[in-house]
Amino acid sequence: MRTDVRVPSLPMPLLAAFLLGGVLSAAGMLPAAAQGGGADHIPAELLPKLSDLSREQLEFFRGPEPMRVMGSRAQLVRILEQRSPEQIEAFVADMMRVVEAFKYEEGVDMGEIPLNPEATAFNGHTVVIPEILKERRRDPGPFSLNRYVDEWGGIPTFAGAPVAITPEDLRVGRVDIAIAGIPVNFSSGRRDAQNGPGALRLMHGMADRDVYSMVDPASVLSIVDYGDISVDHLSVERSIDHVHDMVYEVIGTGAVPFLVGGDHSVMYPTVRAVRAAHPDEGLKVVHFGAHYNAERTRAHSLTDRDAIYRLLVEEVVDGSNLIQVGLRGPRLTPEALVWLREQGVRYHTMAEVERRGWPAVMERVIDEAKSGGERVYISFDVSVLDPSQLAAAGRAAPGGLTVRELTPLVRRLCAETEIAGFELMDLAPMLDLSYVSTMNANHMLNACLAGVAMRRSGLVSDHYLDAMSVDHGQP
Repeated sequence: MRTDVRVPSLPMPLLAAFLLGGVLSAAGMLPAAAQGGGADHIPAELLPKLSDLSREQLEFFRGPEPMRVMGSRAQLVRILEQRSPEQIEAFVADMMRVVEAFKYEEGVDMGEIPLNPEATAFNGHTVVIPEILKERRRDPGPFSLNRYVDEWGGIPTFAGAPVAITPEDLRVGRVDIAIAGIPVNFSSGRRDAQNGPGALRLMHGMADRDVYSMVDPASVLSIVDYGDISVDHLSVERSIDHVHDMVYEVIGTGAVPFLVGGDHSVMYPTVRAVRAAHPDEGLKVVHFGAHYNAERTRAHSLTDRDAIYRLLVEEVVDGSNLIQVGLRGPRLTPEALVWLREQGVRYHTMAEVERRGWPAVMERVIDEAKSGGERVYISFDVSVLDPSQLAAAGRAAPGGLTVRELTPLVRRLCAETEIAGFELMDLAPMLDLSYVSTMNANHMLNACLAGVAMRRSGLVSDHYLDAMSVDHGQP
C-alpha cells in the first residue's frame, strides 16, 4: 500500500488546504448531522504530524474510506493526536490495508454455494402433488380440521379457520383472506423465525371480535389457513421464486394474502408478487419496523436487512410510495436517512414521535397512505413494538411503539384503504417463553382483519368507532 512518492516539501499552508479541503468536501456532501457526530476539520496542531504521508495516503485520509474503519472523524483525530508522525504513517497504511481486505476478490471469494444438480429431489419441496396421486378425493373448497362442534379440538390453524390447499379451493370457497406461513429464517438476526407461523396458529386472538368497531372478522369475511409455503432452509435464493409464485397464485384467485413469517427477507418476493399481479395499478407499501432494511453494503443481497433496498433499486416500488413507521436503533445512520430522502421515502422515526406526539404522526401516516388512492400493502415487522410488549423479535430494539398505539393505526389503514396484502414478519418465539409476544402478534393481525371486515361492512369513515363501545350512555 505504501509508496515512495512523498510530499514532505509541501508547504504547510498548501498541506492544510489539501487536507482541510478534502475533509470538508467529503463532509460537506452531507448535512452536519450526517458526520456521525465527528469533527469536520483537522486541528491545525495535527497538520505537522501528517507531512510524512504519501500523496496516496493523504488522498485516502481525506476521503470517506477511513470511516469504514473508524466510528467518526472525531475519533480518528483523537487517535492521531496520541501518535507520532511515524506511527501515524503506519496507522494510515494499516487502515488502507484493512479497507482493501474488505473488498470482494474475484476468483477467491465464492459468489454462491455450489448446488448438486444430481440430487434426486432437487425441486421436490416445491412440487405440488398431482391429483391422480392423492390418496383421498374430495370436492374443491375449504374444509375444517375440527373434530368437535365447539371448535376446541382438532389441528390448530390460523384464526381457527378452515383449510385450503389449492387455488381451486380458494375460488370455490370465494375466499376473502388466505393466511399462509413462510417459515424461513436463514437471513434473520436470530435463528427462530421459522417457528413464527406455528406459534401464531397455537395462540388465540386472530379473527376475534374487535371491541373498537364491534365487527367480527370471521362473520364478515371468508378466511382460510392456506398452509405454509415451502422454503429451502439452506438457501434464501432458492426460496424466493417459489414464495413469489405462491403469493401470486393466491392473488390470482381474488383472495387477499395475509402472510406470516419468517424473517423479513421474504418481503422482497412478496411485494414483487403483489406488484406483478396488478402491474397497471398503483401500490403503496407501509413498512412497520425498527430497522429500515435498505442497507446498501451487505455482502449478501438477499437478507432481511436489504429487502427494501432491492425493491427500490429494482423499481418494484417507487420511493415516494414507501412509508416507514417506527424506525430507530444504531443502524439508522444519518447517511441512511439522506439516502431514504433521496429516494422520496416517507419515513417516521421514533424521534419524530417524541417531537410531534403519536397522534400527529399516526394521522400523517394515514394521510400519506390514503393520498393517491393506491392499494396498500402492509409489511409489519414485529420489531416495531417495544421489547417490553414483544420480546420475541428477531432484531429487537428498545424504545418502540406499544400495542395500544399501533392497533388503531393498523385497523384504520386496513379499513380506510384498499388492502392488497398484509404480512407479519420476524417473530422468533423461542425468545419469549411466555405467551405475550405471540398474543400481541396475533392481535396486530386481528387489527387488520377487523379493518378489512369494517371496509366490507361499509364502516370506512375516518377513525370509525362503535358508539356503544365508546360510551356507556348512562348519565
